[in-house]
Amino acid sequence: MPVLSIAYIGDAVYDLYVREHLIVKGCFKPLDLHKMAVTYVNAKSQKQSLMKIIDILSEKELNCVQRGRNAKSKSKPKNADAADYSYATALEVLVGYLYINKEYERLDYLLGIMLDI
Repeated sequence: MPVLSIAYIGDAVYDLYVREHLIVKGCFKPLDLHKMAVTYVNAKSQKQSLMKIIDILSEKELNCVQRGRNAKSKSKPKNADAADYSYATALEVLVGYLYINKEYERLDYLLGIMLDI
């Protein structure tokens, strides 16, 4: 499967986890949910989230991260520098890979660390 397709899935999964996390924390108003979700799903925050877990990733997971960082997209980053954008893509590839391979327990564990759950 192409790496950017994996990132596409990972983006959706990450967004869903963030939304669930915010609702569990007690945020219910749609406008507040959106504003808070944006603080988690921007490229800079995704890079910071990835850095929280980088030292505990397996070799296979690190390979996914590397593939994501090296992925060439035709879209330009909005409101992000190229480095942050490549790390955000790397995070999305990792999340997508774990989801596609049904490694839900590992995904929950890593996202719990990233989202400080």
